[in-house]
Amino acid sequence: MNAELREDVAALEDTVRRFTLERIVPNVERWEEAGEVPRSLHREAAALGLLGMGYPEALGGTPAPYALRNALSVAMSRHGGSGGVMAALFSHNIALPPLLRHGSEALQREVIPPVLRGEQVAALAITEPGGGSDVAALCTLARREGDEYVIDGEKTFITSGVRADWITVAVRTGEPGTRGSGGISMLVVPGDARGLERTRLAKMGWHASDTGQLRFDAVRVPARYLVGEEGAGFRMIMGNFNGERLAMSAMALGFAEACFDEALAWARERRTFGTALVEKQVIRHKLVDMQMRIHSTRAWLDAVTALADEGEIGI
Repeated sequence: MNAELREDVAALEDTVRRFTLERIVPNVERWEEAGEVPRSLHREAAALGLLGMGYPEALGGTPAPYALRNALSVAMSRHGGSGGVMAALFSHNIALPPLLRHGSEALQREVIPPVLRGEQVAALAITEPGGGSDVAALCTLARREGDEYVIDGEKTFITSGVRADWITVAVRTGEPGTRGSGGISMLVVPGDARGLERTRLAKMGWHASDTGQLRFDAVRVPARYLVGEEGAGFRMIMGNFNGERLAMSAMALGFAEACFDEALAWARERRTFGTALVEKQVIRHKLVDMQMRIHSTRAWLDAVTALADEGEIGI
């Protein structure tokens, strides 16, 4: 990482830290109880340029390497941005990349700018009740009728699935009876499409992120909402998963750092038998072991991020 990029990372981390501590931490419990974050939070994050990182300026974004995008995820996770809040706020980062890479210019201009402005929410719908995340086993069908596709099927565990204004949906468009990775395509579906039924799912955690089950009952969308070509969806999805995994790794690192920060603070504060816990050798060993694992994880993340920015990884 060169000196200029290091300065950019430091400035971004400071902005994210202040935003998280001022706008998220004081409200996160209320949002967890409500089961969602307010739309205003999307607009606030967009005003700081956080939603548009990695997207072209022509669509309202800010071009940025993965080094910066991952720095955002690490900083927000470390300073108190709950997993649920982050999933809700950044679900567009798994919904829009297929459209950005493969969608038509007209479709990109219709969908992406309002999402990056924080005015609308985007979700990705791949997982199904019968096949989980086994993309090759998906059964949701989309048949072409004139200038429209008609969609029938179900999706589940969809992040932002209840609130989303746009949903990038994996469907099967191949010949009847087609199975496996062939015949899978991607379609963009408006959240208010007729025939789309959305049900909120109860979860054990990440409550601020609404997670939904979607049912498509003869949902009609214009054929121009096809992302790329018919049958090319499987490769799009696999590449998209790589980007999602990288972002999740950055979040995991940030949460690990938050755990260490809290453990160290508690060890310094808590006193037993006349001394602080941090003075106990066994506790110091545990803290050092935590730091070792954190530094190792950061080294791996930095290495993979560098490969992504160099184009060596299919994302």
